[in-house]
Formats: sequence, structure tokens, C-alpha cells
Amino acid sequence: MKQLTGKVAVITGANQGIGKGIATLFAAEGCRLGLAARNATKLDAVATGLRTSGADVVAVPTDVSRETDVEALFDAVMEQFGRVDILINNAGAFDGGELDQVTLEGWNNVIGPCLTGTFLCSRRAFAIMKPQRAGRILNIGSISAQRPRQGGAPYAAAKFGTWGLTQAIALDGRPYGISCSCLHPGNVRIERRVNSGKPSDDEPMMSVETISLVALQMVTLPADVNFLEAIVLPIGQDYLGRG
Repeated sequence: MKQLTGKVAVITGANQGIGKGIATLFAAEGCRLGLAARNATKLDAVATGLRTSGADVVAVPTDVSRETDVEALFDAVMEQFGRVDILINNAGAFDGGELDQVTLEGWNNVIGPCLTGTFLCSRRAFAIMKPQRAGRILNIGSISAQRPRQGGAPYAAAKFGTWGLTQAIALDGRPYGISCSCLHPGNVRIERRVNSGKPSDDEPMMSVETISLVALQMVTLPADVNFLEAIVLPIGQDYLGRG
């Protein structure tokens, strides 16, 4: 039997990168999927490909920083499937620069999808999971929540906040069988990091498939166990001592 047969997962940022990788793996494990992303064209292409492979998918173009978009996403998933067992908060954005060069717009462009979106999606999923007395929320953090890079204040703040929010959700979820975990990836070879020319993108990388496997392991533990936090990175990445 496949590991996620009968389960329903909502995955944000599912049109590319880690989100697409997790969606692909979860579909192969029998999961029904609610997929969200801002880019409707890319999202539709992912959903079409998964349906061709036999997956049951509902795809909803969504800006997770907008409350009305998040409500519409979960309404569509509930109409299609009637439940949510897993939420993967993966949507995000990056902006940065030296602190005195960071604009408020740039700050909000990161905090919105990375942190506010994680709150909005988790809040709605929590309300659905609560009467089910079961559910798993997995937040995709970053090693920047542990050791920031220079010039990355908005992203570091968002990911530190995500880790704090993860712990708060895990506490609130205890009485209802709801777990919340945080997966902190190091360098992952996603589309925007291939042939980008940036020095940081010449560092050791791991595949999307690798980080997707870790996500699968974290959400398929016995229901009474929570894999609270995971840091996964290439052995050769400059992480320890990089701060």
C-alpha cells in the first residue's frame, strides 16, 4: 500500500521547485492534492502533468499573503475532498541587501508569503483538522533561520518567525492530534538557481527529490509522533561557522 493512500495534502508554492517536487512524490504515494501558487500558468502545467499520471488534483491560483485567496483555496479543497490531512507551507520569496538598502516593499514581499502566508494557511488548516482530531502541518523553513547570510534580513526574519510559529502551532495542536514541524533545507537545486551566475549558486547543492523524500518521512511517522525540526543540507555546504 502506498504511504499516503486516502490522505489529502494542501501544498503551497507548488508550481516549481520544492513544492512541485513534494507534490510529485506525494502523488506517487497515493495522496490527493490541493495545489496553490501565484503563477496560474505554471501551476496548471504541474496539475495537468500529475493528473496525467493518475493523481486526483485541485489547483487554485493563490497569493497566500491574501486572506481571501487562502480562504478560496481551502474552500475549493474541502468542496473537492471534504478533508485536509497534511499542509505543506512552502510558498516563499527572497529579497535582501544591506539593511539600509532594504525597502519596506521588499521587506513585505518576503514577510507576506513566507510568514503571513504560513500563518493564514495554518490557521485555516488547523480549523479543519481540529474536529478531525488529526493532521500534520509541515513548514518549509531554511537554514537561514539558524545562521543568516549577510544581506538577508527580510528572509532571515521570515524564517526565524516561521520556526517560532511552528513551535506555537505544535503546542496549540497537541490536544487535537495536530502536529506541526519545520524542515530547514540548505542549498537545493531549484530552477532559479540553475545557471544563475550568482556565486552562492555555485555552492554544493542537493536535489529537489532529496528534500522531498525528507518531507515525506516527516509526515508519514506514526500519528502520535512529531518530527519537530530537521536541518538537511549538502555535506560540503558552508553552514557550520558561516554566520
